[in-house]
Amino acid sequence: MLPTRGRLWPDRPDWSYPSPVTDGHDEPRLTDRADESRLTDGNESRLTDGDEPRPVDGDEPRPVDGDEPRPVDGDEPRPVDGDESRPTGRVDQPHPTDRVDESRPADEVDEPDPRRRWPLWAAVAVVLAMVGCGVPAALLAGLVDRTADRATVDRPAARTPDPATAAARRMGDQLSAQLARQADALLGGDRRGFLAVADPSARADLGRRFAALRALRVTVWRAEPSGLPTPVAGQAGQWRQLVTFRYCFLVPDCAPSPVLIGTRWRETGGAPLLVAVEESRSAQAGVRPWEVSDLVVAVGPRTMVATTPALRGKLPGLLAEAESAATVADRYAVAGPPPDRYRIFYAGGPEWRRWYGGGRPKWTAGYAVTVGGGHHEVVLNADGLTATATGELLRHELTHAASLPARGYPGKQTWWLVEGLAEYAGADGAPVSRYEGLDEAGQLVAGGWNGRLDALTPADAAPADRVGGSYGVGYLAVRHLVDRYGEQQVLDFFRAVVHDRRSLDDASEQVLGDPWTALHDECVAYVRATVR
Repeated sequence: MLPTRGRLWPDRPDWSYPSPVTDGHDEPRLTDRADESRLTDGNESRLTDGDEPRPVDGDEPRPVDGDEPRPVDGDEPRPVDGDESRPTGRVDQPHPTDRVDESRPADEVDEPDPRRRWPLWAAVAVVLAMVGCGVPAALLAGLVDRTADRATVDRPAARTPDPATAAARRMGDQLSAQLARQADALLGGDRRGFLAVADPSARADLGRRFAALRALRVTVWRAEPSGLPTPVAGQAGQWRQLVTFRYCFLVPDCAPSPVLIGTRWRETGGAPLLVAVEESRSAQAGVRPWEVSDLVVAVGPRTMVATTPALRGKLPGLLAEAESAATVADRYAVAGPPPDRYRIFYAGGPEWRRWYGGGRPKWTAGYAVTVGGGHHEVVLNADGLTATATGELLRHELTHAASLPARGYPGKQTWWLVEGLAEYAGADGAPVSRYEGLDEAGQLVAGGWNGRLDALTPADAAPADRVGGSYGVGYLAVRHLVDRYGEQQVLDFFRAVVHDRRSLDDASEQVLGDPWTALHDECVAYVRATVR
């Protein structure tokens, strides 16, 4: 049986693709709990094809090894737009719950309303006029004094910050300086400088992060404190600071991906020291591989492949397959240039259950997840992938990374189109008769499918053959459209529906020149005839 594609998570519509914080992308929300699992963005099933799992042929779902359930995504599928196995997921900007409202500083001084300044000037004018008329000086002095008193009463007094706020601001300034020092050390390859801001108890974890980020060839690393630090309850002299880290790999001028992470610090006689860095568990994607694992990395002209030291021997073959798949996926960048570099992570069993929050359906073999800045990262399941299926799976997942918008696709009604295009790319021009999912598509059609393309999205608990059948029907529908209108016109249709969020009816009329109702029935008739 064909391993199930890493599909886009079916129940994750628009909102399922959280976009990262800045650069116009939404960031995942943090609940500001250290143990928080990722938000699911509403009703997120995993991304459809970026985070859509491919079936692993009978593998039972694995425990997440202590990972706490995700807040909104606990058992719910991930967003359609930022986490695709071949589901995709999205990303909303994180809003830490402990963020202090700094829209106006506590020590800001209100400026008097300009309209309140007229009494004093008016008094002066009156005095000058009265002097000209011979009014006694004593009367003039009394008038000026009373007018000046009124003007003074109208002017608000300057506010001073309360001691707790003032202390938090002083600490925030010190933490910002330490984080900037650490960022410079990371980019400069200075391990000693990177660890110098940390308490000895935190240096082992930070040393591993430093090595992983350097292996990934980090080119941008900016630390942006979010709000003011807050005292840690029951830990005198310790502070917690939420920080948005923005990063790029390999490419120095990329749109950075953001990740919101909690940090804890200890006051000293001099600069504060970092005592702990929490796992991100952000709504956008969850724990990144470089946060929790040792990594080895291979880099090619279009791709970067990373895995753990135990699987180092797989890297040369994976890189060759990835480079070949990238040349195909680049053709499906429908709304701009292809990704600057495709990022691929090859996960062993423990990593599969932990990276990006784990918890994929048991039939998942791979997925793509949005990480902000317009980037998707692809994850392959080492335990659910055969050597012969690697190339097809990579073409499928990298096409998600190239074709999907950062915020994800519109939802279940377009799942067939998103997955069908990725399956079409995965087939790479092979004849329909050689498509491996034909038998599963036939079983679905014969087993009571209602003939609606918008009803194809499989549930997370669906059996592998049901999932494979859904992918197969999506592939055949897209194949029929390509045969009739040509690849470029179908890509324009895809862009109108998935990127521009136009209805299928409008996009069909305006891009393909035919009513969608008739085309839908044509696609279904083609599917039935092909699998008969």
